Amino acid sequence: MTALRAPALAALGLLAFLLFWEAMPRLGLINPAFLPPPSTIPAAFLNEIRLGVWGEAVWSSLSHYLVGLVTGAGAGIALGVLVGMFRGFEALTAWIVRLLRPIPGLAWVPFAIIWFGVQPSAAVFIIAIGVFWIVFFATQGAVRGVDRDLVEVAQAFGFRSPLSRLTKILLPAATPGILVGLRTALGQAWMAVVAAEIFGVPGVGARMMQASSLLSTDIVVVYMLTMAGLYGLFDTGFVALQGWLLRWRA
Repeated sequence: MTALRAPALAALGLLAFLLFWEAMPRLGLINPAFLPPPSTIPAAFLNEIRLGVWGEAVWSSLSHYLVGLVTGAGAGIALGVLVGMFRGFEALTAWIVRLLRPIPGLAWVPFAIIWFGVQPSAAVFIIAIGVFWIVFFATQGAVRGVDRDLVEVAQAFGFRSPLSRLTKILLPAATPGILVGLRTALGQAWMAVVAAEIFGVPGVGARMMQASSLLSTDIVVVYMLTMAGLYGLFDTGFVALQGWLLRWRA
């Protein structure tokens, strides 16, 4: 019974939230045009599928999401490893990082349009920037946090070259920290998708902006829930992969 208590309470809380949401527009406390009741969402979802809009928008956003995630995460891991391994490289890039890190992803939208035009590559660029910093700092911290005793033992056993230290000691030891950064990046990438598509690149973000301009808030909610569902699937899959990669720690 105890094992079922937490899921039951979670389901009860969700049900209470949905009932509260349904009641607010039904009782006239909120204009339904501004916040539609959840009972109208399934019909809007089915209509988007029937028109073929939902599948097209999701496919476009998924392509931007995956390419931007891989690009940003790959660059973040590569640079994070270099900075974590070599103090000189960290000093060389310190002020570049301090200068660029505070700039939000949306601030890069004008340059994305100028450099790439209103094209999928512009969306990929914005998403990659949003992902890069999370993975970079996670990787740098994980590599820098590896026990120095492990490195000294590896050198005593002949692993003296940077490549051998990286592959035999640093990466295996830093993998848990890197994976934490990657998991955070999965969610950040979805947030960046909307920002990357609001200027006209086809996808979920563009469809949400189009619907909001027509006060079709039920459609906006459909795509909000779509992103939440897709993130849940990616996160679940990533947790399974994380457990498999770190099975040696069990």
